[in-house]
Amino acid sequence: MDLHAAYQPDLWRDLYVMLGTSAAALIGLLFVVASLHLEEVMSNPVHRIRARNMTLHLLVLLVEATLVLTPQPMQALGGELAVINVVGLQLPLRFIYKAFYKDRHLGERGAYSIYRGAANVSAYLLGLAGGACLILASVWGMYLITASFIAFLVSAILNAWTIMTVVGDAKSRGER
Repeated sequence: MDLHAAYQPDLWRDLYVMLGTSAAALIGLLFVVASLHLEEVMSNPVHRIRARNMTLHLLVLLVEATLVLTPQPMQALGGELAVINVVGLQLPLRFIYKAFYKDRHLGERGAYSIYRGAANVSAYLLGLAGGACLILASVWGMYLITASFIAFLVSAILNAWTIMTVVGDAKSRGER
């Protein structure tokens, strides 16, 4: 198999333009929704952390799309993506620790799922593996990066839905 088949920018360009645009649009929508319901989001520590982490996960995705679209050697891209995913991995790990070990009540109040946290950890590990594959010129690198990217988009949508439904339920009951 051709070693350069792992990363052919022209073949991935349209997909990453769409994925990067999706991440940027979701960041914008998150800011709009959070500003419209600022009091509700800020009054619940889990929602505040969830909204912050969603923003940071989406920012990571935007940066990843930018790097994929930037003309550069495959090994350099792999190194950059590996570093971003190692740094990003601390987000779900810190939230899991805080919600399930340090303050268990925090996890219960926001109905935070350990499975969603594990999915985010897995997505960062997929991204890390994808970066490592690109460094090694493996054809799997971009596929793993893309799987990680899509997992985070799905996670962001599910987290946004969770915040919306909990805030909506609280408003319908007359709570803040």
